[in-house]
Amino acid sequence: MARWLVIAGIALVLLGLALHYAPWLLNWFGRLPGDIHHETEHGRVFIPITSMIVVSLVLSLLLNLFNR
Repeated sequence: MARWLVIAGIALVLLGLALHYAPWLLNWFGRLPGDIHHETEHGRVFIPITSMIVVSLVLSLLLNLFNR
């Protein structure tokens, strides 16, 4: 369990550094075809369907690689 927490912490630090120093690297996230944006005068709705599918696939691949 400790090893996974260390790996998750390192991944979060790297993601944080990427967002801080190179925010253009993740501009595509949330703007993919299939992500739903609906805006009215009373509110906004954002449903990132395609972005979450991409995240799920990447995490599944990484976890399968680490578990082998």
